[in-house]
Amino acid sequence: MSDNKEKTDGLVSLVIDGQPVQAKEDWTVLETARHNHIHIPTLCYHEAVQANGGCRLCVVEAKEGNWSKIVVSCLYPVKEGLQISTSTAKVNNVRRWILEMLLAECPASKEIRTLAEAYGVNSTRFKIDRPTEQCLLCGLCVRVCEEVVGVRAISFGSRGVNKQVATPYMVPNNACVACGSCVTVCPTGAMQARLNMVRGNVSERTGHGHAH
Repeated sequence: MSDNKEKTDGLVSLVIDGQPVQAKEDWTVLETARHNHIHIPTLCYHEAVQANGGCRLCVVEAKEGNWSKIVVSCLYPVKEGLQISTSTAKVNNVRRWILEMLLAECPASKEIRTLAEAYGVNSTRFKIDRPTEQCLLCGLCVRVCEEVVGVRAISFGSRGVNKQVATPYMVPNNACVACGSCVTVCPTGAMQARLNMVRGNVSERTGHGHAH
């Protein structure tokens, strides 16, 4: 009877940090945790766009039966009987490695430094190539521009260590509608410094001299 009711309701039961919770069948672990006010740190996740698991900071430990593994919570689907732990030694170790890498990739980001310090990470063993960089290449700005605003004013340019958020040919893009969505979703504030490069002289195209 219980199984039939759960199937009819479209809900599954699982446990997060010892707390029994229910979730819709199409939810991820992260969505379920947030719905139940259980904190899992994120950087590249935003409800307005599709999750892509790029930053990996939202990892948790998932246990089913006698096995467990580290999974990316923003992509991992809920399952009946699943047990999730959000801050085990394994989980925190992975997050510390990720934060060390981010300190090397975007050392000028105050947000990254603050988050790293919360996990006891005050330095990085990785090489810092661009000491003034704030962008962690999470792609939120690119995704919100395409998925929500409906244009492709910005994208990823170059590859490997030279990869960056940019416009085609590194010139202002007339596709930009100066909505400011990219700045709003940016977790480190890096997009604010790139905004003028993206939008150019907005007043010539929209009659307004600012993003709104």
